[in-house]
Amino acid sequence: MHPLPCLAQSHCPSSGIIGPTKLFSANSGNYGKRLVSGPKILDLEQTMFKGRLMKYVRRISYGPHVLKSVANSDISVVKASEDMATYRFWMEIGGQMKALVKKKSNNKYGLYVEVGSLQLYEGQGELVMIWGLFRADSTNFMPLDFQRSSAGADSKYSTIETPFVKDSDGRLAVELDFEESLAPFYVSILLKSKLGSNSKISTIRSQRKTNFVVPVGFRSGYPSPLGISFSDDGFINFAFFSRSAERVVLCLYTDKIIEKPALEIDLDPYVNRSGDIWHASIHSSMPFVSYGYRCRSATDNKGHHVLLDPYAKVIEDLELGLPRKCLGKLYKEPAYDWSGEFRPSLPMEKLIIYRLNITGFTKDKSSKLPGDIAGTFSGISEKLHHFKDLGVNAILLEPIFPFDEKKGPYFPWHFFSPERLCGPTGDPTTVAQSMKEMVKKLHASGIEVLLEVVFTHTGEGCALRDIDSSYYHTEGGDNLTSRNALNCNYPIVQQMILESLRYWVIEFHIDGFCFINASHLMRGFHGEFLSRPPLVEAIAFDPVLSKAKIIADSWDPHEMEKKEIVFPHWKRWGEMNAKFCADVRNFLRGQGPISNLATRLCGSGDFFLGGRGPAFSFNFITRNVGLTLVDLVSFSSSTSGSELSWNCGEEGPTNKTLVLERRLKQIRNFLFILFISLGVPVLNMGDECGQSTGGSQEYADRKPLDWNAFRSGFGTQVTQFISFLSLLRRRRSDILQRKSFLKEDNIEWHGIDRTPPMWDDPSCKFLAMTLKADALSNQPTSGSPDAGGDLFVAFNSANHLQKVALPQLAVDSTWVCLVDTALPFPVFFTVDGVPLEAGLATYEMKSHSCILFEARKL
Repeated sequence: MHPLPCLAQSHCPSSGIIGPTKLFSANSGNYGKRLVSGPKILDLEQTMFKGRLMKYVRRISYGPHVLKSVANSDISVVKASEDMATYRFWMEIGGQMKALVKKKSNNKYGLYVEVGSLQLYEGQGELVMIWGLFRADSTNFMPLDFQRSSAGADSKYSTIETPFVKDSDGRLAVELDFEESLAPFYVSILLKSKLGSNSKISTIRSQRKTNFVVPVGFRSGYPSPLGISFSDDGFINFAFFSRSAERVVLCLYTDKIIEKPALEIDLDPYVNRSGDIWHASIHSSMPFVSYGYRCRSATDNKGHHVLLDPYAKVIEDLELGLPRKCLGKLYKEPAYDWSGEFRPSLPMEKLIIYRLNITGFTKDKSSKLPGDIAGTFSGISEKLHHFKDLGVNAILLEPIFPFDEKKGPYFPWHFFSPERLCGPTGDPTTVAQSMKEMVKKLHASGIEVLLEVVFTHTGEGCALRDIDSSYYHTEGGDNLTSRNALNCNYPIVQQMILESLRYWVIEFHIDGFCFINASHLMRGFHGEFLSRPPLVEAIAFDPVLSKAKIIADSWDPHEMEKKEIVFPHWKRWGEMNAKFCADVRNFLRGQGPISNLATRLCGSGDFFLGGRGPAFSFNFITRNVGLTLVDLVSFSSSTSGSELSWNCGEEGPTNKTLVLERRLKQIRNFLFILFISLGVPVLNMGDECGQSTGGSQEYADRKPLDWNAFRSGFGTQVTQFISFLSLLRRRRSDILQRKSFLKEDNIEWHGIDRTPPMWDDPSCKFLAMTLKADALSNQPTSGSPDAGGDLFVAFNSANHLQKVALPQLAVDSTWVCLVDTALPFPVFFTVDGVPLEAGLATYEMKSHSCILFEARKL
């Protein structure tokens, strides 16, 4: 055990110095060796108080007393200057004890303790201060070795008695000096008085009957903000929530040894605690680079595990096995240069979204990116042209938080930093930098960045459970306890979620969030569903998030299914429209009433009326779990029943031309309906080039994107078709990118031969509609592809052709065909359009196909 170098110098006002003694100071075995250079003998000065020699140190037994300070209601902490702090304690007998800590210019800390005159001292009594030092454990003082002529060199003492003396103002005072190198530590103080001739001894403690505890070499700190923060005077403030912990130990590490802390500070529950927040401040010049906490409770008094600060912005995974050990870095993130950034700030109705997995997007060798860039944020920047080719203006990133590697990214264990594997080197500081660079480049190209986030549960190894059980549900149905379900509407959890969202918006300029398992955000303290969940409402009205898109996705990663629930929105929340997905799939496989398709085409008014609009409907055909787009038209066995798929005549891979042609038409149909419907289309990575999982619905079976597939015939035509549809939506934004629902005058429904649709016939598999352009702002002009005439759209999911009667136009106008998904590539879509033959009023529509006509002037 190596002693810490220190000099404790005790003196009082008007005292004379008699002579030096020697002091050894040793640590208690909890501190890293690199903080000391070995034993060092230092001077301790004896002092005389009004002619009395200071009593030499003797060991004091405290019996059952536990070292604690007074509570916050009994202590006031006043910052007098950058190098001075004053603590005032109420004493159990009345009156106050004041402790002033000051950093001196001679590399020492001074502690000045003062007690005002009390009735207790009107006799001939004397007042003595019994004090000791501790750091890692408040119940064990740091051993102090004294060597003097009357004592053996091996005598050890834990406390020192120092008498008080009166100054000229009648105040009783003691002043102690400590070497700066000994800090940080606590001084635990107990007062003892001896009264009258009978020498009756009385012990004086705080009003709470605890010891007075004063921090030296560090500050009590502040309870806000949570996490670490850097002040202008060079101090680092630590703030940490734990209601259930009886003690919290701040563990500090240097850059040389990561197996154990170099220094541990047992935070005093009365000096370093406000409510349920534990806090302290140390100077940034101390040689520490990372930190964590031990939480000591009634069931785990020693706090074996060092826990990660939930608010740590830069984290370091020490990879020391299980349980996972991660530390927060004492690192002030440098301000990123956002100058010249152009934030798209797109209206929701203008969005065209591409969902992707960061690693899978460019990890494959076919991306032809260097190894340190492939599969990272930088890889996305390098493939910016792909988004432009598709015509998308927003990307939705799968969860980027650090996650449980066994379960995948939908099971995070931290919420304030990006996953290190997403960066070029894995270094936590460069990961954040590369993400900001990616966002800035995408913004410069008019592309927004949205994040999928999971705040409803955590993966294994999350520190929150060991920090405080109130983070999680401990009761309620649906296996909430076994699922590590977060108690989202509990105030401290709600605060953590809001601060995480603000952090990503402020520091990374994220444009919006998609909340996975959003139905769980409505759970109350006991697992019940709330009609007005505080968290959902707080997100809707948070000023920092006011310009961010917020999207609820009620897909549950545990059960891999969508939870049907009416989600409260406050006219702010959009929703991933799983009903759109189900109804379109059913129609194209020849099932379900046509009225369901009509509702989805018009923006799902059954969900998004009442203050919202079609722009709040985020429509999708496939997602990153379940069947891919190619598999959706290739597999329909009993194992795929929940996917509402149809294999087009043969299960799995096939060489049959008719089956392959039918599958290709169905893929075109899905994409066409996705883009022609009111709402926001959401594409899924890999669908544009025919990625397949062989019919597997598991997320783990998704493969990295194969960039060679874009050179195939399928990849080429589907990519070009998506690009065409994106351009069509922008060109005809008056109809297809509406903020509000269509009026009755703007839409007309048709059956075959322009008869009314057979809404009540469950066997009907045909629907057509005319979307009428605004008569004032979108008059069709002669032959221009940018013209804004009426649109005629028809859908046929039957296994036979239909002759479709088109509406009559004025004599100077004609219908031009823009899309017929039954035609071969490259003529099944065209920007210029193919005019309907003169004299014809009908169009022969093939089986399993969709058509689009636009009215243009001759």
